Amino acid sequence: MPPPAPEFLFPSPPNPTESKEGLSETLVFDASVLKYISQIPSQFIWPDHEKPSCPSPPELRVPPIDLMGFLSGDPAAMAKACSQVREACRSHGFFLVVNHGVDAGLIAQAHELMDSFFCMKLCDKQKAQRKPGEHIGYASSFTGRFSSNLPWKETLSFRYSAAAVDDQFVERTVEEYFVNVMGEDFREFGRLYQKYCEAMSNVSLGIMELLGTSLGVGCNYFKDFFKENDSIMRLNYYPPCQNPDLALGTGPHCDPTSLTILHQDQVGGLHVLANQTWHSVAPYPNAFVINIGDTFMALSNGIYKSCLHRAVVNKTSVRKSLAFFLCPRWDKVVAPPELLVADENPRIYPDFTWPKLLEFTQRHYRADTRTFDAFSRWLQEKNI
Repeated sequence: MPPPAPEFLFPSPPNPTESKEGLSETLVFDASVLKYISQIPSQFIWPDHEKPSCPSPPELRVPPIDLMGFLSGDPAAMAKACSQVREACRSHGFFLVVNHGVDAGLIAQAHELMDSFFCMKLCDKQKAQRKPGEHIGYASSFTGRFSSNLPWKETLSFRYSAAAVDDQFVERTVEEYFVNVMGEDFREFGRLYQKYCEAMSNVSLGIMELLGTSLGVGCNYFKDFFKENDSIMRLNYYPPCQNPDLALGTGPHCDPTSLTILHQDQVGGLHVLANQTWHSVAPYPNAFVINIGDTFMALSNGIYKSCLHRAVVNKTSVRKSLAFFLCPRWDKVVAPPELLVADENPRIYPDFTWPKLLEFTQRHYRADTRTFDAFSRWLQEKNI
């Protein structure tokens, strides 16, 4: 039996720096209650043109790319992988990789351990509450930032650095972050996700070899650029929704980061826009879903496209996914290699550093289908 419905939307003073929408109150998304509500609050109802289509969209069929086959150096395997990734990234920026070398047991553990956090009481999860303007911590929807078109989800994000971190405000390891924020009981939690992040960082460097080779700049160019990365790991938790045709787990957007390595559970719910049509992406247990983000689109001088995608929810099942967002080291200047700039393909985007784009998305602009164009104009206007 569902619990009695307590007050689950709590008004509190707005933070004017957090949203351009003029919040009059802040709402709290309590999944333990909202998952039983048949009449969902209006803040979570999306406009008709963005609501999930019914029936479900057609499945996007993309041949899985054999990453180890490419890395083996076999000419035929390399040529096939480059052809596949080139075709995908020129059109919609989405592909799958298999034979990636990540232990299946580690992936399963990472999915299972999510419940130990998200099934806690809301007050306990809020120990890791994301601070205004920050990109790490726990977020129950985006209720603290926006007043409409809210996503039906909870997230837990944390920073991962592939190099030594000297900044005194940043924990050196994922394990230390969780011990500091959640207490000693979360040491093993942090240790497991540290291990998972290390595996994702290694996979991302292999993918960068593939992307560099397919673009004709060599296997080491982008690999070296991202070897010392300062990335983001996010655990996504989508509770059941009694009106899934009105809501979205995540609205249509392109990731501002460089590369996303996603592993979704068997529930399904990921949609990708290809050829101006939404397509569903069926879960593949042994594959990672890869999509190009805005930062790598800029590095490729617009040759490879940032992937427009969204997530839907359902009535009966929790959906979980693991998302690793590869980002450059903070002092790296994002600019395409000279080989990708020519008279027929001149520079499209201004130089920038990842912290500037991160600041823009966290403090000045809600991520949508036009994020990077808006960011480019913002940079030019400020002459940064």
